[in-house]
Amino acid sequence: MDQEMPVASPVHLVPYLDLAAANPEVGAEMDEALRRVVARGRFVLGPEVEAFESEWAAFVGTRGAVGVGNGLDALSLALRAMGVGPGDEVIVPGHTFVATWLAVSAVGARPVPVDVDPATYTLDPGRLEAAVTERTRVVVPVHLYGQTASMDEIVAVARRHGLRVLEDAAQAHGARYRGRRAGSLGDAAAWSFYPSKNLGALGDAGAVTSDDDQLLDRVRLLRNYGSRERYHHEIAGVNSRLDEIQAAVLRVKLGRLDEWNARRATVAAAYLEGLRDTSLVLPQTAPDRDHVWHIFAARHRNRDGLRHALATAGIETLIHYPTPPQLDTLYADLHIAAGSLPASEMIGREEVSLPMGPHLRPEQVARTISIIRSAEGSS
Repeated sequence: MDQEMPVASPVHLVPYLDLAAANPEVGAEMDEALRRVVARGRFVLGPEVEAFESEWAAFVGTRGAVGVGNGLDALSLALRAMGVGPGDEVIVPGHTFVATWLAVSAVGARPVPVDVDPATYTLDPGRLEAAVTERTRVVVPVHLYGQTASMDEIVAVARRHGLRVLEDAAQAHGARYRGRRAGSLGDAAAWSFYPSKNLGALGDAGAVTSDDDQLLDRVRLLRNYGSRERYHHEIAGVNSRLDEIQAAVLRVKLGRLDEWNARRATVAAAYLEGLRDTSLVLPQTAPDRDHVWHIFAARHRNRDGLRHALATAGIETLIHYPTPPQLDTLYADLHIAAGSLPASEMIGREEVSLPMGPHLRPEQVARTISIIRSAEGSS
């Protein structure tokens, strides 16, 4: 789940992300996939969804997957399938897109924030245990910006307290932790396939992956009005079904995901080398993880000045995310004091996302580096 905050620029010589640039590679295959769906005349919960669910589960390394309408629904339906409801507490990171928190609110539970590791920007396992209460039911680590959270440590704390672990893997398609793919590291994982994701659809789409057949069956029931059999409803479900067109497109793009992630890594390596002696705080990758660089999240104390210099040169940047959920108006009733999650607040003040994507050209990366270095010299 991404919240995009572009800076206006006369011409984006270097766009933050050019989704149309993938068309020469996969456009013909996507056209054929769309024609196949239209010719078949089945558009909801058909063979494309079934095939994608099987292929995505195999890629992630889980027993199964259930396609849903979007990433927020994937989170909230997984929480419902885990039995979370009013009066319960769910531990979430203090720095994440608000959808992680909204899913907890959607099921009537209370989000309880834990600060993040200032090096990896993911939930700090050393602060996790202190947040557990008798009402805690689930921990939701977010694999932020393309890097997994410290899952072994998080799962160990959860198991000591009888808690379940739901990965928010919306930004980590293909990422690995100690050799295992994101989405196979907890009890279940929620995915978004929003168009800007490493694996993106042509609109909203999502999925839940798990090794727990009972949980997957519950999500499958919840996504379709609580019904297995037409006009017979077992529970109060919702309408959140991955449609055939999106599934067909995702199947095409899945075949390119590892290659496109490798290209992102090449872009990231160029940034890390070209900007290593500047005042930018560059992102760090933990040694036991394979980053897929959904976002190249740097930090700068004069973020606005840097973004202005880049925008003036036609380079688009974004911010992910300026306001920690605990300080947003929406969650004012939680009465979480400013300063109580210092790393999360610091990242919100300083984070700047540089152009990133598998189709970013070397000269665009070089221009971005050059403008940043020039801005450093003139400041």
